[in-house]
Amino acid sequence: MSGHVAVVLAAGGSRRLGGRPKQLIERDGETLVQRALRLARETAPARLLLVVGAHADQIAAAGRADDVQVVLNGHWRQGLGSSVRAACEVLAVDAAGASRCLLLACDQPALQRAHLEALLQAADGAASGCAGSVHGTRMGVPAVVAMARLLTARPQGDAGLRELLNALPPAQVGRVQAPELALDLDTPADLADAARRGWIDPPI
Repeated sequence: MSGHVAVVLAAGGSRRLGGRPKQLIERDGETLVQRALRLARETAPARLLLVVGAHADQIAAAGRADDVQVVLNGHWRQGLGSSVRAACEVLAVDAAGASRCLLLACDQPALQRAHLEALLQAADGAASGCAGSVHGTRMGVPAVVAMARLLTARPQGDAGLRELLNALPPAQVGRVQAPELALDLDTPADLADAARRGWIDPPI
């Protein structure tokens, strides 16, 4: 397989956290958006995109680096799929010759590089060229999607990417178990749980 691009999805509005940008919460002194970019970078992508929306200036500033292209999603209120579509607009022009796209969010603080590498390996062995993370009863992000399939489908809404993966014949999609990724940071209770597990820094 040829290489991959990586897209960090960081456009959400953190509404249930009272507007506090969860992308700027820290783990070991590193903001979650910086951490997601670092983990993505460690997979050696041909291109690295950061999709921002709510709190765009703050999050773009936190993630700024020479190898990061910031993509503004003006429709971030429409859900995760709108951020994927914003990335697709850029990749449709120049995908850097990559055949796959690694998509990850920055609100899964238990994520590790080994999981991303396992997804890429699983996608290599899958007939569809796709692989998803299985947490609980769901398959979703992080995920690897064949570039041609992603650019054709351009998922809609919060569940669009999951629906894209689940629409494929099960035998053709790689699956990587990651029960710890079921905890994303949507509510104050999630923050407390993540801090208790050592996945984010406790409030000062």
